[in-house]
Amino acid sequence: MARKFLYGIVGLIVLATAATFAFRFWGIELLRQAMVPSANVVQLSPPGDYSKADLWLARPDKPGNPALWTPAGFTPAENPPAAVFFIHPTSFLDRSAWNAPLNDATANSRAELFLRGQASAFNGAGLVWAPRYRQATFGAFLTSKQQAQQALDFAYRDVAAAFDQFLKEAGNRPIILAGHSQGALHLTRLLAERVAGTPLAKRIVAAYVVGWPVSITADLPRLGLPACAGPDESGCILSWQSFSDPADPSLILDTFDQTNGFTGLPRKGTPMVCTNPLTGKPNDSAGAEANLGGLLPSKDLTSAVLSKNLVPARCEGRGFLMIGTTPPDLGPYVLPGNNYHVFDYSLFWANIRADAERRLKAFSK
Repeated sequence: MARKFLYGIVGLIVLATAATFAFRFWGIELLRQAMVPSANVVQLSPPGDYSKADLWLARPDKPGNPALWTPAGFTPAENPPAAVFFIHPTSFLDRSAWNAPLNDATANSRAELFLRGQASAFNGAGLVWAPRYRQATFGAFLTSKQQAQQALDFAYRDVAAAFDQFLKEAGNRPIILAGHSQGALHLTRLLAERVAGTPLAKRIVAAYVVGWPVSITADLPRLGLPACAGPDESGCILSWQSFSDPADPSLILDTFDQTNGFTGLPRKGTPMVCTNPLTGKPNDSAGAEANLGGLLPSKDLTSAVLSKNLVPARCEGRGFLMIGTTPPDLGPYVLPGNNYHVFDYSLFWANIRADAERRLKAFSK
């Protein structure tokens, strides 16, 4: 399993380096030319039947479930009490189409690798479901073309259909929602459209909206749950975006500040939700000694280990999570502006695991 996890690191490398090298050497305009599809969006058929196992990357009855991976010293819980709905980040890089086919072997393989390094953090608290979905391609996040939003709408339609089936199969279990990057974007829409103002909101242990900005004033009031105010609170939202010093988040803010939030208000200049994953507290600071362990491969890429005291974390500015000036050497896998987006989960894996279990215990009380 360790070797399989290392393939996940390779998958992360592919995604990160594609963006990093293109940006550094060619600039954003050439990056758009290289990654944004030129064709029109193809009208997709309705979502498939998510009662079928083959439309899921992870579910409790799936052999070889990638979300059950754990580093040495950890094991998945047997029949844990909660149900986890996890939405994976972008794993489709092809510019020949706006949306990934469900049978795209490369995209599915990368997505499984993401589950090993991200969704696995929740297998101590709950049974994990993670759907395949016709995700928008990477280039959709580099343009304001109408086709990009259409592609995201198609992707969300699959996610929503999978979520409906998940609710049927989860029974009356408490629910943990989680996602990263594109997955976190779709999660915010699920919160706004399927959770807010419904009885389902009372079943949510926590929602981990990681690697995607959430405006406190323009988004949060419509998401149906408050931002987590402390480490022992349930029924709340956690969110963070990781950078090292000195950070340049302009690539995120330039796009974010041009949009309106779920409330209809402008996001420009607004503060964002920032939960410190080391402490579970908002707008908090903690030293590396509070880091219970992050996932790192060995230098020769023959094993993967959990490294304690890996990085500190502090929320600052409009709500970015800073991990200090001397983070581990992750080579070219860091995005422009010292953006550790690719590692939002892995740098804090053990803390996220403990956080989910703690909030589940609080929910049960």
